[in-house]
Amino acid sequence: MKTNAPKLRRHRLNLLLCVSAMVTASSAMADVRLPKIFTDNMLLQRDAPVRVWGWADAGEAVSVALAGKAAATKADDKGQWALELPAIKSGENLELAVVTGNSDLTLKNVVIGDIWICSGQSNMEMALGGCLGAAEDIKAADLPKIRRIKFNHVKSGQPEPDAPTAGPWQVCSPQTAGGFTAAGFYFAREIQQQTGVPIGIVDTNWGGTRIEPWVAPTGGTLPAARGETGSMYHAMIHPLVRFPIKGALWYQGESNGTEGDSYFDKMQALIGGWRKQWGQGDFPFYFVQLANFQAPSVDPAGGNGWAKLREAQTKSLTLPNTGMAVIIDTVPLAQSGNIHPKNKYDVGTRLARWALGRDYGQKDLVVSGPLFKALKIEGGKARVEFDHAGSGLMLGKKDGRTPTVETKGEKLNRIAIAGTDKKWFWAEAVIENNTLVVSSPDVKEPVAVRYAFEMNPDGANLYNRAGLPASPFRTDAW
Repeated sequence: MKTNAPKLRRHRLNLLLCVSAMVTASSAMADVRLPKIFTDNMLLQRDAPVRVWGWADAGEAVSVALAGKAAATKADDKGQWALELPAIKSGENLELAVVTGNSDLTLKNVVIGDIWICSGQSNMEMALGGCLGAAEDIKAADLPKIRRIKFNHVKSGQPEPDAPTAGPWQVCSPQTAGGFTAAGFYFAREIQQQTGVPIGIVDTNWGGTRIEPWVAPTGGTLPAARGETGSMYHAMIHPLVRFPIKGALWYQGESNGTEGDSYFDKMQALIGGWRKQWGQGDFPFYFVQLANFQAPSVDPAGGNGWAKLREAQTKSLTLPNTGMAVIIDTVPLAQSGNIHPKNKYDVGTRLARWALGRDYGQKDLVVSGPLFKALKIEGGKARVEFDHAGSGLMLGKKDGRTPTVETKGEKLNRIAIAGTDKKWFWAEAVIENNTLVVSSPDVKEPVAVRYAFEMNPDGANLYNRAGLPASPFRTDAW
């Protein structure tokens, strides 16, 4: 029987080529991809448009659904797509579904709440597991309404559309909480427990970094800029700017510790640049004033070390919708050689006071310790007036994480006074309601007062009756 073997072989070859082409074409079709901040267990900002974006094949139809709301679009010629869903007020255990003609993707256990960026250097990055009193807090950290995502250390010379390394989102539990930013954890826990609102913290920070790499290019020209301006913003902040947030927390300054007013200019550029990039107006921006560090000075003039840096941080409160946590009472003298204070409980809860009072409706809450307001000379005495004096000033003492206790009968420490000769002397001070009356027998005609204006103002003991410490200050500009 005669067979046509060559023809049959050609048929088989053509069939194999066809199948191979189909497999190649199928594998070339890219699955839909989301930025790394979109994972299971994520938290989305409440009362704001739900923005979802990503990558697919050019021209491919993409639809997104969440909590009964849906939207559709098409990827552009570069495969990029973005869409918005209407704002959602609340929701837990939701599913975010993304569907294309080629693939689909579902993110599970999504919750709606408030997102806070936690950024800065090592004292913001410091993990809960290494902090004072944290062991019990970690054991009790079954807090599913708190979520956290961590950005790893990456630099870039240009704004990145996606975080090079980040995620996934984690649910707060005894198994995960030990790795959270400690300051962010205590902030989130305080807010969540007092309000019931789920809180998401974006843990994006880098130990030892200066402020300049965190400033967006749109923040303005930096004075005396050093290093890689914007390099960390590009990789660790910019991928977030499409993502609606509630606000930001900032703990940094040690690496810029020799500066004064120039640091205020940089804070202005940092805050202004981030706000411009997010396009959400003047969102809340709360920061931490540096703690006491190294040995105390015996010179009443002070002015050493971080004194002027703290002054610049205080000046940053002139920027709209900002707040500052003062923590010069959180480091015992025996531990003052440690640049990483272990009491992050008071850091987080003092930051939370600003948010609770400003953003969560607790209008009567005292959000800050006393801040210098004005100086009046009355004969041979100087009267100091304060903002945030609350129901009155007091002398107090802080021991670890326990609340401040009033210390009646003691003297105010770290207060100095000077006349026109600019010679400083330790002074006596008397509290009169919301003011401080300062004097010294060595200064007959006072013109200026300084309080805790030094690297380590150990023993500084001026508080308001809410138990919050006064910020260091000076009334002169010498």
